[in-house]
Amino acid sequence: MSIALNHYLVLAAILFSISIAGIIINRKNLIVLLMSIELMLLAVNLNFIAFSHFLNDLAGQVFVFFILTVAAAEAAIGLAILVVLFRNKQTINVADINEMKG
Repeated sequence: MSIALNHYLVLAAILFSISIAGIIINRKNLIVLLMSIELMLLAVNLNFIAFSHFLNDLAGQVFVFFILTVAAAEAAIGLAILVVLFRNKQTINVADINEMKG
């Protein structure tokens, strides 16, 4: 029994759907929103790697390195914003970000 391409695609679709549900259901906690975005990027990376493997082309795996680099930068900037928000407001609610304008 071998794992076919459709198994990887179904797994990536499930991960992507869970991340979309996490973004839609949770609109208050910034940490869960960041985790959902990271899960969405990992689902896309899984698609790139699966197609790269089954087409015997390394271009998809190169794109994964670029996506992981952007995801790491996004996580670092998002956590820095989260720390500043928590220091100023003593909460991590997304609704409190609008109060920091000005």
